[in-house]
Amino acid sequence: MTENTKEIKCLVDGGRFTADEGCYLRELPQPMSNAIKQDYPQAKVTSFICAHHLLKYRVSRVDSLINADLKQSQKINRKLTRALQSDNYEIKDVNQALQQSLTFGQKVSDGVARFGGSWTFIFIFVMILITWMVINGLAIFGIHFDPYPYILLNLFLSCFSAIQAPIIMMSQNRSAERDRLDSENDFHVNLKSEHELRILHAKLDHLTQNQLPHDLEVEKLQLQILGEVRTELAKLREENVALKEKLKNYKGE
Repeated sequence: MTENTKEIKCLVDGGRFTADEGCYLRELPQPMSNAIKQDYPQAKVTSFICAHHLLKYRVSRVDSLINADLKQSQKINRKLTRALQSDNYEIKDVNQALQQSLTFGQKVSDGVARFGGSWTFIFIFVMILITWMVINGLAIFGIHFDPYPYILLNLFLSCFSAIQAPIIMMSQNRSAERDRLDSENDFHVNLKSEHELRILHAKLDHLTQNQLPHDLEVEKLQLQILGEVRTELAKLREENVALKEKLKNYKGE
């Protein structure tokens, strides 16, 4: 008698089956084997369970894998949702915020800084200097109010520089404030992005390390379940045919 035709006792109901009509516990995945041992403490790794009773444990294993993956995905999704909700910092439009807070003096300082840093100001200023020197050096129209070395012009330039410098510095302070707000926005955006990326990486790790192997195991179990269901259907058909034959013979008698 070969191994496949040898009848083996099922640990559940004590029925006699061939080796291809079930599995030994050592051939089953550890979680399924542990579940069977929990229901039947007398079971050993050499114990045999028929396909009919094994079907329940395979279905239960499929359910547990699906539920475990679903719970883990929900846990990661809740963590991502909490991360998004906890970051209540509102990203600001820096230009709009500064524009709304401008005072008249700040607007003047910005205008002076823009004009003082342009080629138009340089050309106008050079033309004024040349005109001043020509009028006072050549005494055109008899005008000679600031003779060489143009002491009045030097005084005017010194006063102009003394006034222009702090006005430009006020505008630069506003630029520094704009840079500070930009940096604060960038910091919060980067922090939020980093937090979200870490959670997304955790979700990808769960997919690659757990869910994909579980999916493969589920597919394998589904194929085994379908095979066992087909076997059960074939047995039912055989029993139905045999019952019809008996009924036919009984009527013939």
